[in-house]
Amino acid sequence: MTRLLRYTLLGLLVVIGLIAAMIYSLTWRPDAKEVLPVSCSTQAPTLVPGQALKVMTWNVQYLAGKRYVFWNDLAAGTDERPTAEDMAFSLDEVARVIRDEQPDIVLLQELDDGAKASNYQHQLKLLQERLADLYPCGTSAFDWKADFVPNPHIFGSVGRQLATLSRYQIEHAERLQLPVDPGNPVSRQFKPRDALLVSYLPLSDGGQLAVLNTHLDRATQADNALQDQVNAVARALDKFESRGTPWLIGGDFNLLPLGQYRRLPDAQRTPYSADSALHVLWDKYPMIPTNNEASGIDRKRWLTHYPNDPGLNGPDRTVDYLFYSPRIKRVEAMVRQDDTLRISDHLPVIARFLLPAAP
Repeated sequence: MTRLLRYTLLGLLVVIGLIAAMIYSLTWRPDAKEVLPVSCSTQAPTLVPGQALKVMTWNVQYLAGKRYVFWNDLAAGTDERPTAEDMAFSLDEVARVIRDEQPDIVLLQELDDGAKASNYQHQLKLLQERLADLYPCGTSAFDWKADFVPNPHIFGSVGRQLATLSRYQIEHAERLQLPVDPGNPVSRQFKPRDALLVSYLPLSDGGQLAVLNTHLDRATQADNALQDQVNAVARALDKFESRGTPWLIGGDFNLLPLGQYRRLPDAQRTPYSADSALHVLWDKYPMIPTNNEASGIDRKRWLTHYPNDPGLNGPDRTVDYLFYSPRIKRVEAMVRQDDTLRISDHLPVIARFLLPAAP
């Protein structure tokens, strides 16, 4: 090996090492399990066995609103960030709907914190300021975070969170990492790291209710990534069920219920499949909306997703759900559609339950 070749190879190794160090410093590698801080501004009440509990889950699309077709919505999408005015409008609208419904627990997905695309807003803090009288307790977990993403559409920081607000005491909370698509070892460092945000609410008899919040991978092609994530969610729920701990989970699962795949036009079916990975959950646990509701005669009432696509004039699929322990009883449920179509590309799913009575 000539001296020039040795120096060239040494130089390449140094450059590779510097690039690796830069990527390491700019990206985020969460632990498989992480204890999270919980904030309670006042002495919140404690849940009582057998009581009614109202829950809302809503992907608020980082308060971007519905006037855009973003670069990651469609191949023809050109928008890269919402205006400050649109985010302010959406913030007020999200607060209005929550205040009108007054659920006991609110599960939110896609709230930005420190992201260039949303002007570095701490959106959870802004929302809590408007709802402090209703929700003394809250916790949050990142599912996407990086100081710099080299994608030309982003070219800056990202920070996106799951957030849970509660009228009742939250004893503690944790973040559980879900499987990540292996993909390219470099590019995957800059991608979302989907997770479960688990909040533990004490019961007055000494037990607890586990409330889970999630946002699963938005696949661009049919692969095993979403199935692996659903399997991980199922294992977490199975553990609670085997311990006798009542639980419920809500979020954006990015998966269709039974029967909706064939109702979508061919162009809208990618990356879904006729055999939804979600069957791992609905085979064992009650789901809102049920498959009969989401694909039956009144299915339009249960549509939760209104993609940013100029070819659509309203919601056309269901991808947001609540699942719950068979120990919990469903009382009523709905998707709030009429006055939420312009706030986000997702609609809030709302349900009332009865917690298990004391033994």
